[in-house]
Amino acid sequence: MISGDYIDQKYKTIIFHIDVNSAFLSWSAVKKLKEEPGSVDLRTIPSAVGGDVKSRHGIITAKSIPAKKYGIVTGEPVVKALQKCPKLVLVRGDFQTYREYSRAFIEIIGKYSPILEQVSIDEAYLDVSGMRSLYKAFETKELPYPTNIAELIKNEVRDKLGFTVNVGISCNKLLAKMASDFTKPDRVHTLFPEEIKEKMWPLPIGDLYGCGKQTAAKLVSMGIRTIGDAATQDPKVLVSVLGDNGGKYIYESANGHGSTNVSGHYEDAKSYSNETTLSSDLNADSYDKDIVPVLKSLSASVSKRLKKDHVFGRTVTVSVKTGNFKRHSAQMQLDNSIDDENKIFKSAKLLSDKLLLGDEGLFIKGEVIRLVGVGVSKLDDGSYQQLNLFDDIINPAPSADNDRQKKLDKMTEELDNRFGKNTIIKGSSLNT
Repeated sequence: MISGDYIDQKYKTIIFHIDVNSAFLSWSAVKKLKEEPGSVDLRTIPSAVGGDVKSRHGIITAKSIPAKKYGIVTGEPVVKALQKCPKLVLVRGDFQTYREYSRAFIEIIGKYSPILEQVSIDEAYLDVSGMRSLYKAFETKELPYPTNIAELIKNEVRDKLGFTVNVGISCNKLLAKMASDFTKPDRVHTLFPEEIKEKMWPLPIGDLYGCGKQTAAKLVSMGIRTIGDAATQDPKVLVSVLGDNGGKYIYESANGHGSTNVSGHYEDAKSYSNETTLSSDLNADSYDKDIVPVLKSLSASVSKRLKKDHVFGRTVTVSVKTGNFKRHSAQMQLDNSIDDENKIFKSAKLLSDKLLLGDEGLFIKGEVIRLVGVGVSKLDDGSYQQLNLFDDIINPAPSADNDRQKKLDKMTEELDNRFGKNTIIKGSSLNT
């Protein structure tokens, strides 16, 4: 265990990534226990959130740890999950409840630092840099700084709200995020640069934050199986396989380099899109055979991200890049917002046909296509009103020093009220 003194002296920035364990499932479980005291805790049995409970259609959006042991994964059809575990207990999503618990979660962690960045319904970054003195009274040999602060947060969420979180601690956001994904639930983990070789490098390359399945598959095919393999690889090799941006990202991330900026603002995505560079140029002769799998793959990727964030979109866009590197696009607005990959694909295929095969199509002009992209925009909340759930519960952190000090003073007062007078000692009062 790295000592608090060492961390305090070496790292000016200390960032937490706080992630609710199986958020939707946990929040549904807590609500059920409140409404039906003595009932079974959904978190202790194979259970999942998703789909229509009666018809058993739809997809899994959250699962319990016991369900995970059956191989059930988020995003798979309910029918397939039931084949793996016939006794799986299904519960319907309840976004009003999720909104309430998300608000309460953010309210608690916001007491510990004025610099908070919520990145999704169930996770946030917290910058606790320079706050050691505020929590000095809670520091022990077993719980040195900054682990002591993380434990306070974790325990307060569990004791007051009834669900658990993981807290990852490091000097940047990437490593904090990686640390929070270590052993679950209800745990605190550190991942500082001196711990990367032992804790992160042995992990499969697919566990690296930001490394998708396709990227991981490419890397594994060339013998790069672990994060450590990527970290010690010649970056030129990674760039040659993944492109300039992709190769550099994997190399830098595998070596633990990441942003230290906790912005204090939560912004909804304006659009969701994905694109791919084709292995060979697409032309009029190969179009019918090659375009369908490309558009289906891109549509599935966009759909997965939309569903993960519980948002829908009304405008579908197809973009292409020609052999002379010029970009062209076409879009259409739908009557109803969608998140389904088949509906996205059908719209994308119509647009692609028009853009490439129409009377004014690019193929008629003799162009070839080297890149294809699919996007969905004009986002809304769909039938569940799931998108802008948090606009009224997230207050951006002030940037001015005096506002920060006011919030720190208020936080100190609140900590005194919770833990007793003179428990929190300001740095100027400490003997050094």
